[in-house]
Parts: sequence; C-alpha cells; structure tokens
Amino acid sequence: MFAQCRKMIKLKNNKVILMSMSENVLTTESLQRDPDAEGYVDRKRHLWVLSVLWPATPLIGLYLVSQTGWSIWYGLVLILWYGAVPLIDAMFGEDFSNPPESAVPRLEQDRYYRVLTYLTVPIHYAALIVSAWWVSTQPMNVFEFLALALSLGIVNGLALNTGHELGHKKETFDRWMAKLVLAVVGYGHFFIEHNKGHHRDVATPMDPATSRMGESIYSFSLREIPGAFKRAWDLEEQRLSRCGKSVWSLENEVLQPMILTAVLYAGLLAFFGPLMLIFLPIQMAFGWWQLTSANYIEHYGLLREKMSDGRYERQQPHHSWNSNHIMSNLILFHLQRHSDHHAHPTRSYQSLRDFKDLPSLPSGYPGMFLAAMFPSWFRSIMDHRVLDWAKGDLDKIQIQPGKREFYERKFGGTDSESVDTAAAK
Repeated sequence: MFAQCRKMIKLKNNKVILMSMSENVLTTESLQRDPDAEGYVDRKRHLWVLSVLWPATPLIGLYLVSQTGWSIWYGLVLILWYGAVPLIDAMFGEDFSNPPESAVPRLEQDRYYRVLTYLTVPIHYAALIVSAWWVSTQPMNVFEFLALALSLGIVNGLALNTGHELGHKKETFDRWMAKLVLAVVGYGHFFIEHNKGHHRDVATPMDPATSRMGESIYSFSLREIPGAFKRAWDLEEQRLSRCGKSVWSLENEVLQPMILTAVLYAGLLAFFGPLMLIFLPIQMAFGWWQLTSANYIEHYGLLREKMSDGRYERQQPHHSWNSNHIMSNLILFHLQRHSDHHAHPTRSYQSLRDFKDLPSLPSGYPGMFLAAMFPSWFRSIMDHRVLDWAKGDLDKIQIQPGKREFYERKFGGTDSESVDTAAAK
C-alpha cells in the first residue's frame, strides 16, 4: 500500500523539493506561483450532499407510492440508477478538474467531508428498516415486492462504497463506522479483503476481484464472491495467528461485522415476520451484485507486468479504469476516480485527481453496470479499449482462459495497425 505522505528529499538554494509516491515533483517556488494554492474553493463542496441523499431514494419512492398510489415508484431507484443517471452523465459529461496539490492538506483536514460519509450510515439503516416495515404491513403484489427489494439492494450495495471510503481511514471510529455500514448488506469481510487483498493483488491473476478480458460478469461473479471471502478469512487467520490468537476470536475483523449483520437481520425477522426470509436475501444478493459489478468494470483485462524476479510491477494509476462523469461521481463519493485511489488508498474522495492518458470508461458506473449485464454489448464497448491500452500486445492483457485464440482471430496481429482496425469495428 502506498504512503500518502510526501518525503523531503533535497534542500538546495532555499528550495525544498518534495516527491510523492506517484513521482509528482513540486517546489515551494512553484507553489508560490500557483494562483489557486491559497484561494482554492471546491466547486463541488455542497454537491457532495447528493452522495448522502442517494441512500434515501427508496424512502422517497415509498413516500411517492403513499401519495399517488402508483406502483412505478417502488422501482424509483432502478429507474434512476440504470436510466436517468447514465443519461445525465451523457448530457453533462465529465469533470477533469483537480484540486491544487498544495490545497490537498486543507481538504483532507476539513471535517465537513468526513461528516458527510458518517451521515450516510444511519440513512442506510433507515432505508432498510422502513422498507422492511413496509413490505410486512402494506399490501403488495410480487412485482412491487421485487421492485422494492432490488431498489433497496442497489442503495445498500452502495453502502459498500461508504464502507470503502471509511475503511481506508486509520481512525478507530471511522473503521467501526465502516463495519456498521457494511453490516447492512452482510458483506463485512470487504473491510479486510479490499484493503489488504485487492489493493495488493489488483491487476494480477492472483486477484479474484480483477476481471479478465472475455470473461462475462456472470462467470466472474462465481470466482469473485467466494474468492473474496476466502481471501479475507485467510488474511485474518494469518494476522491472528501471528498474535497467538484463534481465528474464532472476537478480534477477527471478518467475524465482527458478520455478528452485526446476524443481530440486525434477526431483529428484523423478529419484528416484521417470516416475509423477511425472502425480502432480506433478495436485497442483500442484489447489493452484493453492485460490488461485483464495480469490481468487474474497474480493472477489466488490465495486467501488471511481471518483473525478472518473478514479482509484479508496482501498481500504477493506469492499472485501473477511470471515469470523470460528474453525476455518477457526485452520488458515489468520487469512487470512479479509481486510478488515483489505487495509487493513494488513504486519500479522501474530495482530493482524488484525474491524470492524463488514463484508461477511461465511456460512461459512469451505472451505465457500465447496465452494459456488463449484456456480455456481448460490454465486450463491444471494452475489448478494443483494452487492446488499445496494451498497445496491441495480447501478452500484456489478462485474458480469460480459453479465449486467447478467439482474440487472436478477432484482432489479428498485435501491432498498432491492428489496434486501429479493431477500434473501427
């Protein structure tokens, strides 16, 4: 994992030179010339509230049902997530702006941004509890029931995004808030698996959370979901073993959120009856599907080069697919600036940057999630982009076993001319 701090490396002629792990070099002289260094204002500061309001969308849908009697509002989240948000992303496009590096310490220290992430936690719980109450007390047909369960699954799947943001922090309070919000969707092992496993192995064949070119999301899910749990459990077992403790200790950070989920779901079952045995698994499974969708598109086909000593090169921003689409970023705490996140995991969402020449998605996450459910459509969008990223060299791409011959026939040679030809198809 890369350190976020900068190191002083030289003092010469009263100029302090700083170097980051991403090899950006700044001097105090250049900072003084930066007109935005002192007066920088985050133009999206108040728009980040959209990330807090998004988990409340199922509650808005239920309110609209109560006022209009129209069943369509049970699926409000589905309509917005797979329809309206991709359209707004296409209309308003991308935001490539970055905060000046000199303003980042001030942004990181501004508690406003952290408080917004805290506020999403009770909203996720409220959405779950109110929805559970609704399905147990209000007359609903099968389609209405499914629409609400899937809508709740989408927003609770994005509880993983809040857990992702908080789980990368070092403060004990933040890490427990991450466990609390991950418990909503029963995916507490993400806290360990992502930070200690995925960030270490990303864009290598060892990572179950990196998809391969030619692999459908359905095939990917069958190795990603069990693989992620196994890796998290193994990592905790190793950590506790080093401390001389049993893997079944309450200090196991995979067990802790699992216990929270068991208590939460048992309480909902006790209060709202046996219908919860159907409702809770559906919303939970679709919540897991949101994370699977994110993992699937974030590193599709990308591969770190293997060095002469057998180790993989250090991960770089170009080992993640990036997206600057503004609307979806505003409801996802900047998750789509995934390249900078992997280069600097502890950097907070408000400080994440775009870089030139990054591999880029043609839409935000909601649009790409939709495309991923149709493998042929997704491959028609992404495969030539992966080939372009690898400069036409199939050996530099992580390809689904058994698909190599298919891609050799499809793309022909591996020179730059083949890339141009493939892109035109």
